[in-house]
Amino acid sequence: MNNKGLEAKSVMNETPNVINDADKPLNSADSENIKNKRVDINVLKARAKAIQDKENFKNYIIVIFFLFTLGVIGVYFSI
Repeated sequence: MNNKGLEAKSVMNETPNVINDADKPLNSADSENIKNKRVDINVLKARAKAIQDKENFKNYIIVIFFLFTLGVIGVYFSI
């Protein structure tokens, strides 16, 4: 018989060696660097407003396109 895929015996004998960053303790230098970083709320607000403006512009383009298409179809069928 021809076995396809992985052998069950070889998979069961192997132990995974997985080390996540969450398992490692924080160094004191790393915690000081994290503590010293400040976030300016105005920068975050400006970034969020820029993203929202970009999405609004895309929505306006889509609405104008559909209104234009509806107008063209109306003129086509009225003739």
